[in-house]
Amino acid sequence: MQCSSDYKEVIILSSEQQASRAPLGVGILGAGPVTQAIHLPSLARLRDILEVRHIMDVDLAVAESVAGRVGAHFSTSMEELLADPDVDIVAICSPHQFHAAQVIASCRAGKKAVLCEKPFAMSGEEAAGISAVSAETGVPIIVGAMHTFDPGWLAAEEAWEDLPEKVHTIRSSIVLPPNPRFEDFATEIVGRVPMPDRDSTDPEVIKAMLKGGVMGLAIHDLPLVRRFTRDFASVEVLHAEIARPFGYVISLRAGDVTIELRAAMNATWEPSWVFEAIGNDAALKIDFTPSYVHAGSATAQIRKAGQTTVLGPFGHNGYEGEWRKLAELARGTGRPPSAETLIHDLEFALAIAESAASRFDTARVDAGTASGTTADEEINA
Repeated sequence: MQCSSDYKEVIILSSEQQASRAPLGVGILGAGPVTQAIHLPSLARLRDILEVRHIMDVDLAVAESVAGRVGAHFSTSMEELLADPDVDIVAICSPHQFHAAQVIASCRAGKKAVLCEKPFAMSGEEAAGISAVSAETGVPIIVGAMHTFDPGWLAAEEAWEDLPEKVHTIRSSIVLPPNPRFEDFATEIVGRVPMPDRDSTDPEVIKAMLKGGVMGLAIHDLPLVRRFTRDFASVEVLHAEIARPFGYVISLRAGDVTIELRAAMNATWEPSWVFEAIGNDAALKIDFTPSYVHAGSATAQIRKAGQTTVLGPFGHNGYEGEWRKLAELARGTGRPPSAETLIHDLEFALAIAESAASRFDTARVDAGTASGTTADEEINA
């Protein structure tokens, strides 16, 4: 029998092949500005591989509104989201104090992968507990420090050769407007909770601001800093102060490496996020796109022997990068970060945060003793 000229081949896929090509279902715990302005726009560009299926928030109105944008189910219960068979990957975007328990519950629920916003734990003990459950259940976990997934950073890592052994100075410099400005550029935020007023002359408030600056902002770059810090377990903070209205200036040493962490969030007209690792005859400089900005990747410059190699920008940023990595892990085709790496990154950040607060206390006592002023007078000066 002769076939007609317009015959088309019919390919029948097995149920396993169809499942492997279908988008993976995403469930998100916490529907605040990070979910609305970062994750939903990122996932919208990856609809061929990922699909938002369930949004959970303790505020029912927020959960319903945000879920309605993507046609997802909504609830106010973590248990309900974790019981949803359409959810393959869980993203944890809740307040820090809930992260560890929610990561563990997501692993025990048999999900295929977990993304936890930074920090994924608030102590080394919590981190070790998460690592043990991940190993027990086989569920991979990644932490949402987006710069570690930025193609500009990854390209630099492939190209810098022996630079980490030569670095003696590291700088992370961040100048940004307050988050709501970029959040509002990205989407229409619902349910935003105003920041409470704080007395920035109160010593306890200052220490909390230092810790919050490290664990909420500097932590994006601290895994990068640690990559160039050979003796990262030895942290000595030399100077720590806050910048108003929000920011920090922290100088420290880790072994023989000097580290400068600076951030200022104010009404700046031109945001800047720069990471530098400097040696005697070689250096790396990376210009990252600001938080919440859905643009291309960072641009990296590696300078060696008087020559400069420029890498990037590439087509997507670290936000998309972490979701692409999650999809790989959920399908069993990617290699997750080691538990040791995640724990050491957290311990490094915690050590800096605690040491910065402690250094502030020490500086106040020393200044008050030397000048004859009280601690409160020193802060107000």
